[in-house]
Amino acid sequence: MTTSASPRVVVIGSGVVGAAVADELTRRGWTDVTVLDRGALSLPGGSSSHAPGLVFQASPSRTLARFARYTVEKLSSLDLDGQWCFNQVGGLEVATEPARVDELWRRHGYLSSVGVESTVVGPEECAALHPLVPADRVLAGLHIPTDGLAKAPRAVEAQARRAIARGARFLGEQRVVEVLRDKGRVTGARTESAAAGGGRGQEVFPADVVVQCTGFWGPLTGALVDLPTPLLPMAHQYARTTPVPGLRDRGAQEAVAPILRHQDRDLYFREHGERLGIGSYAHRPIPVDPANLPTHTAMPSSLDFTPEDWAPAFADAQALLPALQGVEVEHGFNGVFSFTADGMPLLGEHPDLRGYWVAEAVWVTHSCGVARALAEWLVDGHPSLDVHACDLNRFTEAQRAPAYVAQRAARNFVEVYDIAHPLDPPAGPRPMRTSPFQLRQQELGAVFTEIGGWERPLWFEANAGLPEVARIPGRGEWASRHWSPIAGAEALATRDRVALYDMTPLTRVEVAGAGACAFLDGLTSNEVDVAVGRVVYTLMLTEAGGVLSDLTVTRLGEELFQVGANGEVDVDRLRRLAPPGVSVRDVTAGTCGVGLWGPRALDVLSSVSTDDLSFGYFRARRIHVGAVPVLALRVSYVGELGWELYTTADQGLALWDTLWAAGAGHGMVAAGRHAFTSLRLEKGYRASGVDMTSEDRPLEAGLGFAVKPGEYPGAAAVSAEPRRRLVPVVMDEPTDVVLGAEPVYSGDTPVGFVTSAAYGPTIDAGIAYAWLPADLAAPGTPVAVEYFGARLPGVVAAEPLFDPEGKRLRP
Repeated sequence: MTTSASPRVVVIGSGVVGAAVADELTRRGWTDVTVLDRGALSLPGGSSSHAPGLVFQASPSRTLARFARYTVEKLSSLDLDGQWCFNQVGGLEVATEPARVDELWRRHGYLSSVGVESTVVGPEECAALHPLVPADRVLAGLHIPTDGLAKAPRAVEAQARRAIARGARFLGEQRVVEVLRDKGRVTGARTESAAAGGGRGQEVFPADVVVQCTGFWGPLTGALVDLPTPLLPMAHQYARTTPVPGLRDRGAQEAVAPILRHQDRDLYFREHGERLGIGSYAHRPIPVDPANLPTHTAMPSSLDFTPEDWAPAFADAQALLPALQGVEVEHGFNGVFSFTADGMPLLGEHPDLRGYWVAEAVWVTHSCGVARALAEWLVDGHPSLDVHACDLNRFTEAQRAPAYVAQRAARNFVEVYDIAHPLDPPAGPRPMRTSPFQLRQQELGAVFTEIGGWERPLWFEANAGLPEVARIPGRGEWASRHWSPIAGAEALATRDRVALYDMTPLTRVEVAGAGACAFLDGLTSNEVDVAVGRVVYTLMLTEAGGVLSDLTVTRLGEELFQVGANGEVDVDRLRRLAPPGVSVRDVTAGTCGVGLWGPRALDVLSSVSTDDLSFGYFRARRIHVGAVPVLALRVSYVGELGWELYTTADQGLALWDTLWAAGAGHGMVAAGRHAFTSLRLEKGYRASGVDMTSEDRPLEAGLGFAVKPGEYPGAAAVSAEPRRRLVPVVMDEPTDVVLGAEPVYSGDTPVGFVTSAAYGPTIDAGIAYAWLPADLAAPGTPVAVEYFGARLPGVVAAEPLFDPEGKRLRP
């Protein structure tokens, strides 16, 4: 029954996400839920209606892997009138090329780190697991016993019935044509539906919360509330064959063999009794404009099959599975579903319309996990899993541009089964955002990548002649990609002399107005009400004490602050929480900055500034560098003496040139992101969203120094006894360099996972920061990091690994 405490919720879309959201909300006591769909409830016509239903849990994203794991757990517990909703046949990914064998071991590591069982098996075992796979066609396979097939329409109906039993209602043939709002909040939804006599009728559904779960219709639904929904509907080929020798009718079971994925050729396979279903990502991207989809058909997302795209894929399928020789396509179609620019779902609240929430670009694989996260977010205030990489508001305005979304999403379609290196640079459109220093960086031979829309140097070829290059050991082929020993030399030059780092991409937010100090002080974990000119490192936390983000707050006036933040999600959070009278303004685009760090940094800066530079660590002052007015912050993210120096974008080139000329006599180099990462790990500095997330509390993350007594979100939870800890693992061999996300073992048991990793040139060792149980986090504890199937030995070390007394930070 509906309770008076239950908000009125309207869910737009009754597919596998919308039904799961209704189920998860009503399970938590929000029972006044109405689910509306433009189609008939039996098969509304969206992606869920025709989804092949593969649920596979391996992913380099811990969030997606755990979404999938929950989907498996939940659907396994459901049935519909005795019929299965999830057939746990397992999954088998096969390798036909040596590089894919390595990738299977890497994926095995991902699964181990999130507690999902998997085994890398040989050719004979592949053949034993799947009746159509000959041993002589594959090199290896990855078997995941808990993967399987979701019967999406049944899963929708089963979850809908549970929600209805708790008070929800589902209404079909109700197309939402308007979202009602008042004073920045949603108040309801207006629908259009068929009326008696053949006309169209309208109905209003009052709501305190509206949840958009419309899949590939998302851009059209978002337009109702002026919300660009950055996804691209794409057509994807799927065919069902005539009967295949070696398969037999499975009856109600439908399938007994594992779902099969041949990612070397962008193919997947699943049984339909004695027939085989084949899906292909090998064809050209086929973008679809949802506004042009037919509305007169019951299945607008099922488009005509394109045989010209199918022929190469079917030849590859026959090459792997000889039993397909002589078999034909009995039925094929191009099904429409959603891709985003970065391959992650869209989850969160509208930035300007309170109560309007989005759960889009979600595949069946992750549907239940996403729905649980959204329900927790609504009911409890924040999900139990870290979802920052899925946040609707993670993109800049440029990244929401239709041309950007189209190009990046199409690339994701093409690469969906590719072997992706974590440092692979994104493709176009590039460049999107550049610092004023880029011209000088190009002159120095910068090797760029893109992160968060910004072009960032990884290292500079101009430094290839540095003598320190010879001191940097080699590493394995995988770890050598998108890396150069020059980066290690840049780090050593920073330690020995001085280096210039581009800090422009760091998000800078101006918080100002009456009440700004009280706002920041009541929002974050450290004392922000300090003297003008002080810099404070502080945290934004969930009510459960998890780290949403870390901030560097500089007090520039009584009610004027510069906040160093971590991207668009932080900006959105500050804006939506700011009280009347407090302005939150992202000033990143109009400003720029450098990090000037190293034992000779003072020599360089004092030669071009007549201002007093004696202000202490974590202090700020306005100075001049040559003729350039600069905000100088006496902070360091690499553990060396120096400053972050910020000015307006129009003065950027003059700032760089002035410092560059001054540094010539001191051996100064330009240094890139790889050197930066190595140095911060040697010093034990954390990266928000990588080393700690909303699932981790400050004491666990080694950030107890940033926590004060007081009243702020999460204050009551920060002192809880640590369950686990973030610690540095120093590898036994300097050439053992891992990249992040690998599982960490104690004996034969996976006990944790790597967050950040790099070679530390100052200490001549591989460093892997990792989350470990508290009882295994003591310095001296031996552990091993699994890397492509090998167990690389290391030991937990005391931190910081470099300059534990902090002497280098002070002149």
